[in-house]
Amino acid sequence: MSARSKSRKGALDLLYEADIRNQSAIVIHDARKTETDVLIREYTSLLLQGISDNRRKIDELISTYAEGWDMDRMPAVDRNILRIGIYELLWSTEVPDSVAINEALELAKTLSTDESAGYVNGILGRIASIKEDIVIS
Repeated sequence: MSARSKSRKGALDLLYEADIRNQSAIVIHDARKTETDVLIREYTSLLLQGISDNRRKIDELISTYAEGWDMDRMPAVDRNILRIGIYELLWSTEVPDSVAINEALELAKTLSTDESAGYVNGILGRIASIKEDIVIS
């Protein structure tokens, strides 16, 4: 597993925990860093900050393209995998679209239901195909 893959998994773990606890992933991240004095990967921090900064737009895109799924009904793991994937597709200049989608699919295959990978692929593929038309701030 590459360093960035591990970072994505770490970000997913923190986003999932934050979702379940209804807290900020950045607050949990910062508390962990000081409590355990463990070096949190730089890319994990970048993902968490980027997702936090763009959360409203990311969640709007999920709601728009998650046909038949309300954000609250969607499994927390899938919702947070999509947040990571959408952030990388739209705001990361270092990660090719195909890598962002493939990494999200691997997380979904490993950590979610059998149907999740196809669902995640569909949403991220659609967003990737129209990303030039999406207005981001």
